[in-house]
Amino acid sequence: MSRIITFGTYDVLHIGHIKLLKRARSLGSHLIVGVSSDELNRDKKGREPIYPLKSRLEIISSLRFVDEVFVEDSLDLKVEYITSKNADMLVMGDDWQGRFDHLKQYCKVMYLPRTPSISSTEVIEIIKETM
Repeated sequence: MSRIITFGTYDVLHIGHIKLLKRARSLGSHLIVGVSSDELNRDKKGREPIYPLKSRLEIISSLRFVDEVFVEDSLDLKVEYITSKNADMLVMGDDWQGRFDHLKQYCKVMYLPRTPSISSTEVIEIIKETM
């Protein structure tokens, strides 16, 4: 039984998120998703999330290929999250390539290709333009 962990904001859920989460789940038998807190999102992206944390947690936990969801409060706690969740592998999009290699002493680390031409920022900009 392989336990896979991944992290994200999942502010504006799109097909890229779905494909990455499905691929991550296919690598093991249990998918654990850390969802960035509202405060962490502000720190990372310099803006308020579109959907509050409670809504994002409910959205991600409703996906049939997600087994467990928790709140990620800090980027600096990855080791604690990995060890407390007994994760065997960390999976992230390849836009993070190399950024988590230091965690290889705690679990396998894999970067999956992102879905081309889609990002939350892009979706938000398109929505703003049509308003």
